[in-house]
Amino acid sequence: MGSTVEVAMNGHAEELIEVVLPGKVEPEGLEIRHGAVPAAGPGQVVIRMEATGVSFAEQQMRRGRYYDQPAFPFVPGYDLVGTVIATGEGVEPGLSGTRVAALVKVGGWASHVRVDAADVVPVPDGVGAAEAETLVVNGVTAWQMLHRKARVRAGQTILVHGANGGVGSVLVQLAHAAGVKVIGTASARHHDALRERGVTPVDYRTEDVPVRVRELAPGGVDAVFDHVGGRSAVDSWHLLAPGGTLVSYGSASTRDDEGSKQVPVFKLLGRVWLWNALPNGRHAYFFNVWAGRALSKDRFRARLRGDLAQVFGALQRGDVTAQIAARLPLTSAADALRLAESGTVSGKVVLTP
Repeated sequence: MGSTVEVAMNGHAEELIEVVLPGKVEPEGLEIRHGAVPAAGPGQVVIRMEATGVSFAEQQMRRGRYYDQPAFPFVPGYDLVGTVIATGEGVEPGLSGTRVAALVKVGGWASHVRVDAADVVPVPDGVGAAEAETLVVNGVTAWQMLHRKARVRAGQTILVHGANGGVGSVLVQLAHAAGVKVIGTASARHHDALRERGVTPVDYRTEDVPVRVRELAPGGVDAVFDHVGGRSAVDSWHLLAPGGTLVSYGSASTRDDEGSKQVPVFKLLGRVWLWNALPNGRHAYFFNVWAGRALSKDRFRARLRGDLAQVFGALQRGDVTAQIAARLPLTSAADALRLAESGTVSGKVVLTP
């Protein structure tokens, strides 16, 4: 391993390959760009990517619908896992050759990625790159929503929308491990797999979800995790038991809409503010994995490192299984994005070098 790292550090043997989102395009409109591998500046490391993935964010970004995406053109890719091949000034040299994960929001769809050393999280020995990748943004999101926002306890009942999705599939497993009962919405083809995970499935296509959930939990549910937004968030709020918590973490229902990408988010934030002002003991949150980073980078990083370590620990114990929907090479990012958007797969579509 040492020799390959040295070759990479000399910059001779490798070239940078990255996927560029040039504007509002169909997946086929993604471009492949070649260049020089970046050098590590002070406080930085260069990671040779071993796995990155397609999250819902990229599906929104290619439509110009992600609420704080950069101006086109840019390299998408919310997170990645790989090996550190170069360290900059002021960085512990022992980091070279180690496998790490990083949450980057954009830039992950590349063969080599430069990040601040303080933003990398070690991946435990024995955990594969693709397996770890399925749990970076999805795992941290699920863990923080479940344990930091909803603060679930054994014996409670929760509703997870999109229980077969990238975040949903991790959420239901972490909840199950915590002794929590789970009702999960998904299309019928995913129901058998959900039952195997101890989830009571509800078909959002053919059933009236609020009516069915009330039958299953007459007193209401202790928490709802809703990535759909819009009407669904309102229904979710009304399904809460006294003292229950709604965690809204997206506006998937507006993915294909035209018009302002901020409006659905502001509408949701307005509702959350209003609901929290009501004197009924229920709570609502709009969850953003980046919250708090602007106020205190150190605190944000420590929390991310700790929570991701918890998720990787759950994977090692077998509480969580990494759900890899498909593995495709980075240069097939268009096919990967198309597959992720098809709604036919369970788990995460992973891109590899």
